[in-house]
Amino acid sequence: MPRYVLTLTRLKHLILMFAPMRVTLGFRLPLFKLGASPSSCSALGPVPIQGQGNRLGPTPRLRYSRFLDPSNAVFLCWDFDFEAEIITFELQVRTAGWVGLGVTDRYSRAGSDLVVGGVSPDGNVYFSDQHLVDEDTLEEDGSQDAELQGLTEDAVYTTMRFSRPFRSCDPHDQDITSDTVRVLAAYGLDDTPKMDRERTFVKSIFLLQIIHPDDLDAPEDTIIHDLEITDFLIPEDDTTYACTFLPLPIVSKKHHIYKFEPKLVQHNETIVHHILVYACGNASALPTGISDCYGADPAFSLCTQVIVGWAVGGTSYQFPDDVGISIGTPLDPQWIRLEIHYSNFHNLPGLYDSSGIRVYYTAHLRKFDMGVLQLGVFTFPIHFIPPGAESFMSYGLCKTEKFEEMNGAPVPDIQVFGYLLHTHLAGRAVRAVQYRNRTQLRVICKDDAYDFNLQETRDLPYRVVIKPGDELLVECRYQTLDRDSLTFGGPSTINEMCLIFFFYYPRNNISSCQGYPDIIYVAHELGEEVSDSMEGMMAMSNVEWTLESIKKVEKACKEAQQTVIIKTIDELVENTTGWIQDINPTPRGPCLESSGGKVEPQDKTPAGFRAAPVVLSRSSSATLRCLPLAALLFGQGALSWLLATLQSGI
Repeated sequence: MPRYVLTLTRLKHLILMFAPMRVTLGFRLPLFKLGASPSSCSALGPVPIQGQGNRLGPTPRLRYSRFLDPSNAVFLCWDFDFEAEIITFELQVRTAGWVGLGVTDRYSRAGSDLVVGGVSPDGNVYFSDQHLVDEDTLEEDGSQDAELQGLTEDAVYTTMRFSRPFRSCDPHDQDITSDTVRVLAAYGLDDTPKMDRERTFVKSIFLLQIIHPDDLDAPEDTIIHDLEITDFLIPEDDTTYACTFLPLPIVSKKHHIYKFEPKLVQHNETIVHHILVYACGNASALPTGISDCYGADPAFSLCTQVIVGWAVGGTSYQFPDDVGISIGTPLDPQWIRLEIHYSNFHNLPGLYDSSGIRVYYTAHLRKFDMGVLQLGVFTFPIHFIPPGAESFMSYGLCKTEKFEEMNGAPVPDIQVFGYLLHTHLAGRAVRAVQYRNRTQLRVICKDDAYDFNLQETRDLPYRVVIKPGDELLVECRYQTLDRDSLTFGGPSTINEMCLIFFFYYPRNNISSCQGYPDIIYVAHELGEEVSDSMEGMMAMSNVEWTLESIKKVEKACKEAQQTVIIKTIDELVENTTGWIQDINPTPRGPCLESSGGKVEPQDKTPAGFRAAPVVLSRSSSATLRCLPLAALLFGQGALSWLLATLQSGI
C-alpha cells in the first residue's frame, strides 16, 4: 500500500477537491483534527469597516489564497479583474495590532510599498498607503492608491481588505505584473506601525494566475496513478539524477490525463529539485532498475520528450478542459522515464525517497491531445556565464522550418496554452519571443523577477499560435556577483540551465528544439586561438573577467551563429543553423490615476495614465564558488552528461 504524506493544508485542499467528485483511490485517507484557521475569504456577505457600520454591499469571492509565514499566522486571499487591471487583497493576521501588505523586490526592502491598517483600541479604523524609506522606516505616500473595502478586528484576527491598480501613477507603488511578485507582509502587536524583522515576511507568488482549478471540470470517473521511485537511497552527493522506467496506466481504450501533481516524501521536499516524466517511443528497448540518468549506462538517458514536469516551488496543475495527454491508443507511449534530480548539498546520509508524479486520468475525452515542446539553450558546457556579472544574457534559438520533415506528417499550427520556466540559482529573468518572416510578433511569456524557489506551470492569458517556419528565441538573464569562477551549463544546481517548456496542442512528434552559440567564434572575439569546440570551452577559463570582457563575451555569444538541435520522441536528431535577432522592448501599459490623492510634485509621473474606474468589477475568469571546467567535468559527473548528449547524435 503506498504511503501518503499529508499536511493540514494539503488535507484541506483534498477535502475541497474530492468533495464534488468520485475518485478511485488505492488507499484510505487518514483523518486529522484540523486546528484553528483563518476565516474564509469566500464569504459573499458584507465586509464591514469596524466603527463605520456595514456600509459596503456584497463583496466578490476571492479565489486565491496562501499562508505567508512559516507558522501560518499570516493568511492572504486575493483576486483580480484582468481587464480593469485592479487587484483585491484580504490579509488576515493573528494579532490585535496593525497589519501591512505590499510588494518588494529581491534585493532590498527599501523602496517597498506597504498598505497599512488596523483598528485602534477605541474602535476607530486607520488605513494608509505607505512605502519603506529604508529597511525599517515607513513613510506615507503623497498619493493614496489603495481603496479600503473592509477592516475588522476580533478576538483572534485583524482582517484588512483593499483593492489597488496593477500599476498606479505613484512611483512609490510597485507594479503588479504577470511576473513573479515578492509579496511583503508585516504586522505588530500594537497599533503603532513599526517594522519588526521577526514579524516581516516575504513570499514569492504568481498573483495573476489566469485559470483557477475550481473553474475547471473534475470528471466523476477520475482515476489516480502514481509514477514514483521506490525506497531509493539518496546518495551523499551534491547532485544526483536518478532515473527509472515505468509503465503508464494500462487501459483498454483511449483516456486522457488531465491533471498532475508532485508526490513528495515528507522531510525530503528541500532535497528534490525537479521531477520530469519523459514519454518513450514504443520501439525503445528500455533498461530495468534505478540508475544515474546521465552516467555510465547511456540507456538511462533514453526518452527525451517531456510530457509533464515539476520543479521546486510548483504545485499541482490541471490542463484546460479541452486538452489532455492521450494514453491507450497505438500511437501513445506505453512507458515513461521518470527523472528525479536530488540536491543533497548537506551530504545527508541514510535518506530514502519514494517521490514521483501523481497523474489523474479519465475516459471522458477532451477535444485535443496535447504535447510539450522543450526550448532554450542546449544544456552542456558550451553554455557558460562569467563570474562577477551584474547581468548576463544567454540565448537559445529554435527554428521550426524542419518540424514537418522530422514529424513525418504535416504539422498543424501549434496552439500554446501554458509554460514552465527553468533556470538554476543564478537565473534572474526568462522570456520567449516569437518571430515570423524575420519580424518579431510577440513576447509569448516572460518572468523578469524569476525565483528559483517558485517554478510552476503557468497559463497564458490567451492561446498563442506558432506556425511552421516561425522562429522562437529563449533569453535568460543571470547574475553571478557571488561567484568567482565560470558557471557552465550542466546538470548540477550550481551549474546553469536556460529552458522553457511549452504546453500545446495538437500533439506532434517533436520533443525539443534548442540552440547554442558557435564557441569558436566567441573565443576568437576574446582573442583566444582555438581550433575546436572543446578548446573553445577550455579557453573561457583563461579569460580575465572584467566588466568590459563580460560585455564583450555577451555580445559575441549573441552575434555568433547558433546551432539548432531538433529532436523527436523516437530520438531522431537534426541540426540546422540560425542567427539571433534583436528583441524589441515591450512598452509598459498606462498607469491608473489615483482616486485618493495626487502624485507628489517631486516625483516623475510615468508616461501615460488613465482615470481609475469608479467601481471595482467582479473578477473574471550561501555564496557559491563554481568549479573550473576540468573539475566540473570530472568531479561533478558532467563529463558523462556531455558524453550522453553527444551519444544522442549531437
